[in-house]
Amino acid sequence: MVFRAPVQIEELNRLSQGTLIEHLGIVFTAAGPDWVQATMPVDARTRQPYGLLHGGASVVLAETLGSSAGNLCLDTRLQQAVGLEINANHLRAVREGTVTGTAKAVHVGRSTQVWDIRIEDGRGRLVCVSRLTLAVVPVAAQA
Repeated sequence: MVFRAPVQIEELNRLSQGTLIEHLGIVFTAAGPDWVQATMPVDARTRQPYGLLHGGASVVLAETLGSSAGNLCLDTRLQQAVGLEINANHLRAVREGTVTGTAKAVHVGRSTQVWDIRIEDGRGRLVCVSRLTLAVVPVAAQA
């Protein structure tokens, strides 16, 4: 298990309140020993002007999943995982419904982490593949 403790889905959703995550309708739904899953609606908040799921929305879902998973590996009182680099390949257009993303650990090290994120449509077809690299940094002192 790469996570410090069993994942509390309710806590991930609580932490998302009042953020871009909540605004886009992203909801954490499941987790395992080295993966986290969430859904996102394809609606007016996440579509581009031509009616398709916006690639940027897919990247927000990917970064949300990877960053959340990365921080579950750390004692966040001392360290936090922050995005260093993300890439995404958009493979299939989606016009409606819900997409589901799953982040799985590739590498969890002391100073960097790498997460593989796969986003699928409601029929289980691959929509986007993404890879997120996180830097593990000390938590800044509160002034």
